[in-house]
Amino acid sequence: MAVSGGLRVAMVALVTALAGCSSGGTPELMNLRSATAGPDEFGILPPKALEMPTDLATLPQPTPGGANLTDQNPRADAILALGGKPRTLDGAVPASDQALIAYAARYGVLAAVRDILASEDLDWRQRNKGRPLERLFNVNVYFDAYRSMALDQQSELEKWRQAGVGTPSAPPRLGGE
Repeated sequence: MAVSGGLRVAMVALVTALAGCSSGGTPELMNLRSATAGPDEFGILPPKALEMPTDLATLPQPTPGGANLTDQNPRADAILALGGKPRTLDGAVPASDQALIAYAARYGVLAAVRDILASEDLDWRQRNKGRPLERLFNVNVYFDAYRSMALDQQSELEKWRQAGVGTPSAPPRLGGE
């Protein structure tokens, strides 16, 4: 069965259009916009299990709008998992960490460093948000926007090894790089 030239062109156009719909290996986590209007499933924390206290007289007074004993505390859980002390959540630095904090802050500390970095990053992303067709078709341009700031781990690894510095191994070079 012979296929006419017009049908062949239409089939090639259809296959090309469908191939353009693939993600091309770009991690979906880099698309930071939600495609749905639903709730954020990561913002929902189940409460801790209820426990019967040994002495009911020692229970704290209820605080309307305050924290409950069964409330999750992900920040404290993360601090504990990383080897820290959750009791320092009030912002006070424990005495055992004073020397570390003093050394890290020896050249000064910017109190608003997170706000400064967020505004600089927003400005950078607005100046590097992709070409018109990339924006129109919601193509991920994250890696292109930050390419000039990326560290080439393979060349760094080789540089330090040639300098005689003991280095751990690095992941293998990806095929597309």
